[in-house]
Amino acid sequence: MVHIKTFYFNPYRECTYVLTDDAKHAIIIDAGMYEEHEQQHFAAYIQQEQLTPIALLITHAHPDHVCGQTFVEQTYNLNAIIQPDEGQLDIPYFNIHVIASPGHKEDAVCYHLPDENILFTGDTLFQESIGRTDLPGGDMATLIRSLKRVIMLPNNTQVYPGHGYPTTIEHEKQYNPYL
Repeated sequence: MVHIKTFYFNPYRECTYVLTDDAKHAIIIDAGMYEEHEQQHFAAYIQQEQLTPIALLITHAHPDHVCGQTFVEQTYNLNAIIQPDEGQLDIPYFNIHVIASPGHKEDAVCYHLPDENILFTGDTLFQESIGRTDLPGGDMATLIRSLKRVIMLPNNTQVYPGHGYPTTIEHEKQYNPYL
């Protein structure tokens, strides 16, 4: 079973997630800890829970999602996985499938844990909204095509976005005006 801890970092309230298994292996999704106190808070959690970070996954390379990348890489001796090819990630202890989801940014991806029925969407899909497309690398038509692929997942899939609060595919199909 995967456990999820959510941190809200930086002025944009970016969601940094820590996924852990029962053996305390940890995967970090996005690294938004910008201020030193945010980095200290994050590191204290990892230490307090006695976690072993084994991977840093980035959903897309906008500054609010990568401003803490160097901190995480240096502190935990990791190399971030950015722009992975679509398909299965080769990370021990976790079954993670990458779904390319360009539109908010050309390098955007979602991370799907099919065994857990969990999806991390970065800025592709939010609770009742979607990511902006007016920033460099954004394109609304491309994002809509990506969303059509994402919402094909089972309705009870738990969605963890890059900002805001968790939702489900079913909720988004019903209440998201972009879907």
